[in-house]
Amino acid sequence: MLKEKENKSVMFKLLEDSVTPPKAGELVEGLVVALGKASIYIDLKPFGTGIIMGREYIIARDLIRKLHIGDSVTAKVVDINGIDGYIELSLKEAKQALIWEEIEAAIKNKTPIELAVQDANKGGLLLSWQGVQGFLPASQLKADHYPRVTDGDKDKILEELRKLIGEKLTVSIIGAAEDDGKLIFSEKGVGTQEELKQTEKYKVGDVVDGEVTGMVDFGIFVKIEDGLEGLVHISEIDWSLVEDPRKMFVVGDKVKVKIIEVKDGKISLSIKQLKEDPWASASKKYKKDDVVKGIVIKYNKHGALASIEEGVAGLVHISEFENEEKMREQIELGKAYEFRITLFDPTDRKMTLSTKLEK
Repeated sequence: MLKEKENKSVMFKLLEDSVTPPKAGELVEGLVVALGKASIYIDLKPFGTGIIMGREYIIARDLIRKLHIGDSVTAKVVDINGIDGYIELSLKEAKQALIWEEIEAAIKNKTPIELAVQDANKGGLLLSWQGVQGFLPASQLKADHYPRVTDGDKDKILEELRKLIGEKLTVSIIGAAEDDGKLIFSEKGVGTQEELKQTEKYKVGDVVDGEVTGMVDFGIFVKIEDGLEGLVHISEIDWSLVEDPRKMFVVGDKVKVKIIEVKDGKISLSIKQLKEDPWASASKKYKKDDVVKGIVIKYNKHGALASIEEGVAGLVHISEFENEEKMREQIELGKAYEFRITLFDPTDRKMTLSTKLEK
């Protein structure tokens, strides 16, 4: 009988030894077995007893106050071979690790979160979730919250953003940097039940009448029914280059728009898709190596854009010139010149031009 007990004891010891002990940085779970004046002891069977003490006790005291003997806690291993054989633990770091696990899950699942706006700056809004600070860029605001300042004045934009302080917004986390402890939020793509229901009646391809309710750098907002607005992105306003929507529309303008996307309670619109695609007719008139007359309409880092007809423009690459200054001297903005078409792809709406008329 004694021999049998000894064998069982040896087997149990071997079983304990076969379990891989935790490493520093890993999370462990155990029961609170004792509470000291400046320490707390956690039973971490079969590895031994953990202790939270010293600095780790001080920084986690708010959490420790709520604990009682028998409570189950999750802690982070600081040192597997601590003082007097105890496993040194951190409660605060464990909580932070668990929060970041929640953050990663929230990003993956696009979890809707309701948060109150804490503050604002010229770039957007400041929010906090689970004690982690975050930022909601103005570009990630829904249409009805975006600051519609007609002249784009940054001080006026800030004034409008500050009106949202204290208001609760439904957002999702779209980015996180654990190193600097910052989150990036978005209000886009998080449709409420009411918004989802309101957009159910619409589908891609529908043509509806709307009213311009605001102009911003990246497009115009159009109301298609009470409580429902959509965005016409600047690239969907016209086949021609649009640089400032504010010069084309005023609030109250009536426009006909085509629905090009319905997603998560949001509607994206287009005006240009209701007009004939100029590249379709251009495909019948032009081909590679044709010499055409074009007007220089814009400079960019790649060169100059020249329009050969309304809505059809090509790039004159900067490599044709000694430098940008020479380019601006040789082909001036607003003036017409002859160019040779070096690439013409009407399907992808791409064209390149050259000032060298001979091949």
